[in-house]
Amino acid sequence: MSWHINILTLFPDMFPGSLGQSLSGKALEKNIWSYDTINIRDFAEGVHKSVDDTPYGGGAGMVMRADIIEKALLSIENPGKKIFLSPKGRVLDQKMAQNLSQTSAITLLCGRYEGVDQRILDAHDFEEVSIGDYVLSGGEPAALTLMDACIRLLPGVLGNAETPTEESFSTPNLLEYPHYTKPASWNASDGKTHDVPEILQSGDHGKIKAWRQEQAQKITQKRRPDLLGKK
Repeated sequence: MSWHINILTLFPDMFPGSLGQSLSGKALEKNIWSYDTINIRDFAEGVHKSVDDTPYGGGAGMVMRADIIEKALLSIENPGKKIFLSPKGRVLDQKMAQNLSQTSAITLLCGRYEGVDQRILDAHDFEEVSIGDYVLSGGEPAALTLMDACIRLLPGVLGNAETPTEESFSTPNLLEYPHYTKPASWNASDGKTHDVPEILQSGDHGKIKAWRQEQAQKITQKRRPDLLGKK
């Protein structure tokens, strides 16, 4: 059985987007993962198929209606875990992606305008998830990011089974060590010769592992020291 994503959206043509390419695209063809888009506007009534209205209490913008979103949600046979992409939510991290990739089905709600009526989130126990401290035009790009983070963790997607365990955040609270490939010595346009560290050419896997751990510690300390204090 493939990992399945239901996407509640006003813009179904935005999917699968970049996920239809490269390794995730090949995994989609192999049915390692699958998706359905549910166009929320299909469940609106009236000539204009309006899905939003003015906010109670005043304020700028429009708010997506809970009753229309619910109709779209209830059309899904197996919604699984329900997630609303929102800057107010818990920030997506590697642990969350790993947990979601082990869930048979999830439903992603992509908001637009000023957001969605809070009552749809309360009535159907949506978890709010953010991909960072910034605001997007809608939830669709965030949904694609969440999907990408999960899909690459599914068995059979990446060629090397060890790859996901060696990346940033896979080792708790550490960013990834630097990578090098051929040529061993490179004359760059800055006029300098850049060599691959000798330890990586030594063939001593024990020393290489220790060096990589040390580098990961140094990079994390320099760029994300906040991670080192987390449990």
